[in-house]
Amino acid sequence: MSTGALVFAGGGVAGIAWELGVVQGLFDADPRLVDRLFVPKTRIIGTSAGSAVAAQLAGTVGLAASFAAQLEEETAELGADVDALELQSRFLAAVEGATSPEDARRRIGRLALETPSVDEGVRLDVIRSRLADQAWPQRDLKITAVEVETGEFVVFDRSSGVELVDAIAASCAVPGVWPPVTIHGARYMDGGARSGSNADLAAGSDWVVIVSPLPGAGDPGVGTIPTAELDALGGVPTQIIYADAASIAAFGPNSLDPTTRRASAEAGRAVGRASAARVAAVLAQTD
Repeated sequence: MSTGALVFAGGGVAGIAWELGVVQGLFDADPRLVDRLFVPKTRIIGTSAGSAVAAQLAGTVGLAASFAAQLEEETAELGADVDALELQSRFLAAVEGATSPEDARRRIGRLALETPSVDEGVRLDVIRSRLADQAWPQRDLKITAVEVETGEFVVFDRSSGVELVDAIAASCAVPGVWPPVTIHGARYMDGGARSGSNADLAAGSDWVVIVSPLPGAGDPGVGTIPTAELDALGGVPTQIIYADAASIAAFGPNSLDPTTRRASAEAGRAVGRASAARVAAVLAQTD
């Protein structure tokens, strides 16, 4: 059987709900397709919100329980009153004049360190609430983050000597919103500071499915996944599942608002159902 990769991109609390909804929708349409997507050999890559999704689906809790939790009104998630355009302007101002991608990430790291936020321990409690199973699963799960001082891009897995909760908290530490996470004396922030998807980590796979809660166009997709990342996949069968207009409406103006979870999950479920045939066609190319 071929070895594939699933990539879950960033997108806030709404993105977590939406991505779990997408996978639930794929299951609704074709349970055997989801079984094949999640065979033990599949590499699962998560960035930011996608790291929480990847860890939940790679663990022992299962899809049904993970999706159902997104429909519940009660949640341990913290809301953040974020103006996305204002935050983007802060990022652009921070990286102006950067001499390299690493320098740009260092500059964003300084922004992350200088921005007041909740206590790091409070944020870690939120991440723990997302994980009924807090042990690294016995499979190829990769969680992305960026070291704030050096701008170094890092990929955590079960061999890294890092607790799963810490790895996900680091990957989800949106600069300018949530505090960087301390791991072995270093501070880490959102893996999205390098890329919202980091899809190039799937290079070497026989097939790739990318789930991104952002708008896109085309097949496999031309839009929010950088062309260089797609090129790095080497032309293997690839399908990108992007958010449709109904999904973007469900997210609202603030994807970090926990009240978006139910509508986002249901919108993702509809997208997953509609995407199942295309995903199955990609996998069929590797049979």
